[in-house]
This record gives sequence, C-alpha cells and structure tokens, in this order.
Amino acid sequence: MMKHVLLIFVVFMAMCTSAQADNFTVDKVYQPYVLPFEREFEWRFTSRQNDNGNVLMQRFSFGHALSEFVILEAYIVGARDENQDFGVEGYELELRWMITEQGRYWADWGTLFELEKQHNTNDWEVKAGLLTEKEFGQFSLTTNVTLVYEWGETVPNEWESEFKAKFRYRWLPEVQPGVEVYVAEDFIGVGPAFMGIKRFDRQKQLKWELGFIAGLNGDSKDHTLRMSLEYEF
Repeated sequence: MMKHVLLIFVVFMAMCTSAQADNFTVDKVYQPYVLPFEREFEWRFTSRQNDNGNVLMQRFSFGHALSEFVILEAYIVGARDENQDFGVEGYELELRWMITEQGRYWADWGTLFELEKQHNTNDWEVKAGLLTEKEFGQFSLTTNVTLVYEWGETVPNEWESEFKAKFRYRWLPEVQPGVEVYVAEDFIGVGPAFMGIKRFDRQKQLKWELGFIAGLNGDSKDHTLRMSLEYEF
C-alpha cells in the first residue's frame, strides 16, 4: 500500500514540475471531507517574503453544505498593494465534493472546483483538483493535485498545475504536527506545519493551522508564513 502512495507522489511531482505556475501562492492543503449539511466561517492569512518584497494576503469565507457530500464556499480575497494599502484583490467560489465515505476504501477521495475573478481587472481563473487522504496508524498523508486555467486582459491564456501534500502525526486532536510540500514550475517549498481541531457540541468544531514554508529555489529568499482559523457548525 505504501509503495502505491509513493508512486502516486512521484508521478504527481513530475507532472507538476513540468507545468506552469509562475504566480503560485502557498495556501491550504485540502482534506477530502465534508460534514453533513455543515456551515463554516474561515479566515486565512499568508505572508510571503522573497527578493521582490513582502506579499500579504487574507481570505474571508462563508460555506454552506448543499448535501451530505458537497459544500459551496464564497471568498473575499484581500491583499496589500505597493502603497502598503490593504484592499480587495478578488473573489472566489469554491465547490468541494467528498466522493467516498471516510475509511471505506484504501484512501479517502474528494474533488475541488474553484472560480476566481480579480477585483480591478477582467482576469479569471478556474481550478479542478483531486484530493486524497490515507491513514497509516497515527499518521496521515494528504495530497492535492490541481489543474488551473487562467485568462483575461492582463494575464496570458495558459494552463498551470499545482501539487500540495501534508504528512502529519495525529498526536492529539488539538495538536497535530506535520510537514507540508508545495510544487509548481518555478517553486518547490517544504516546511513544518501544525494543525488542530477543538470539538464542541454536535458537529461544532474549531480548526486551526499554522505553517512556515521555505522555498528551495536556489540562493534567493522565498519563504511563506501561513495560518488559518475555521469554525464549522
């Protein structure tokens, strides 16, 4: 079983490094799960520092499950511009579909679809991704493989692809350390990450994530701090 997972990992890495993703941003590694008829609020923050400066982004979202297996989420994306002012950068719609029941097959599977529109320009982006998670005792391996197409007035029409992975140790529900990997054409990043879940009554729960990803692209400085809070109810 482990050999199959490693083979999938190698194939996905090769596929993603041969595709274009020049504006790649480190972000969340998605699990393939949806709670029955859940609702959620989420906040994400990323701070990326490289030779071109510091890019700050925030995402605010609300999601509502359409069924036991499908959830639709709407985002407002904010970013800091060259004048150090923070404003709206874009809008996103995200659909996640949990294909398999958790624990029924050798791995859990899901899909991800996104539509993104820039706020000040007529630039668009669509994504379609495959989400997997496999447990090995107290360890879990989560992978995301995403195909991206973008077009508009200031960006070329092109295909891109991304690969993300998280290998974590489920030490406690509230504290789960791990390692994250991000791969794109001009970016390979690896770093420590932590996540946790605090459960309340029924299916109410609060998730937190924190990660620091260092770019492995030669001598240039490129590292990203990311964090998120998600309340599901």
